[in-house]
Amino acid sequence: MNLNYKKAGLSDIDLLTATRMEVLRAVFNVTDEADLPLIEKNSYEYYRNSLKTDVHVAYLVIDKSNGTDRFAASGGISFYQIMPTCDNPDGRKAYVMNMYTRPEYRRQGIAGEVLELLIAETLERGITCITLDASEMGRPVYEKHGFIQMQDEMRLNPCLCKEAPKNKHLQKDNSESMGT
Repeated sequence: MNLNYKKAGLSDIDLLTATRMEVLRAVFNVTDEADLPLIEKNSYEYYRNSLKTDVHVAYLVIDKSNGTDRFAASGGISFYQIMPTCDNPDGRKAYVMNMYTRPEYRRQGIAGEVLELLIAETLERGITCITLDASEMGRPVYEKHGFIQMQDEMRLNPCLCKEAPKNKHLQKDNSESMGT
């Protein structure tokens, strides 16, 4: 194998989008293709905007063996900010996502190398709070690189997000209509 680890740029958006769709199909066992065109379009736009503004970094691993370029693996990290906290005084965070290695390239340390590149990129920016969601298959790789299971985080069930709840205690701000 002749693996090339490449930091993705704007010229790689088509490949990044294609790999994102491959990840979704593989990791989430997507069988219903109904929403995939919208996800693909939105993923393309996400990469276009976030790579341009440097709030996302992605690495592609390309196998250049046998005179062909074949996608082997990928990983990305997004940078964002929350309100400062005691354990994160500047509020800057990073979220690892889209870590994927094609089956024929697994168990060779490729995902770990991609993760190390993403961690280094994050630490160079002075960001030390890095989180991710781990699949059972990926968990050992992340633990080997220092990630620990969190106990206190919660997430709203997406099924409850269809419509915003109406809060009878909130009053509409009429300051604009009152001329103030």
